[in-house]
Amino acid sequence: MNQNRFPGRKKESAPLEEAFNELLKAYRLEGKFREKQVINSWDEIVGKTIADRTSSVFIKDQKLFVKITSGPIKKELQLNRSKVLSLIEEKIGKGIVQELVVL
Repeated sequence: MNQNRFPGRKKESAPLEEAFNELLKAYRLEGKFREKQVINSWDEIVGKTIADRTSSVFIKDQKLFVKITSGPIKKELQLNRSKVLSLIEEKIGKGIVQELVVL
């Protein structure tokens, strides 16, 4: 009896990134992983000045909520929402964040 003990496994090897992406897709975790990438990359996306004045960043229902401790920086972010969203799309990809809410 020659049965395949692991029917879902592929016999050929795959690059680590490809295997990781397949794993995320299999467990339907792609969206959550991309959301965490946005949160962890916040300082790279907006720069050190804004990141230093950010007290919290979280995503809920494709809305990125950012709490800023500086009034002028808050106003600047509110005026440049579309630019920040395009930077996020450029770095992480489309469809993760649809709106930026500055608190």
